[in-house]
Amino acid sequence: MDRKEAVRLCVCRMCPSFVDCGEEIVFCMAVNSKSGCISKEKGCLCPGCPVQDWEGFQHVYYCIRGSEAEQH
Repeated sequence: MDRKEAVRLCVCRMCPSFVDCGEEIVFCMAVNSKSGCISKEKGCLCPGCPVQDWEGFQHVYYCIRGSEAEQH
C-alpha cells in the first residue's frame, strides 16, 4: 500500500486520542512514526483500521508508541 492510499484509508482522525495539529497521519507506517502532538492514550482505533488490516500490523497506539517497525 502506498502512502497516499494509506492516508485515504486511515482512521486516525476519528480516534479518541487524536489531536489535530496539522501533521501527516498514518502513524503506523514507518515513514511517519510518532506524533509530535499526541501525548495521551485516550482510546485506540488501530485494531480494525483498514491500513493496519491490509499491512498485517499487530501493535496499537502508533501515534504515541511509534510505527509498527519501531514497536518490534
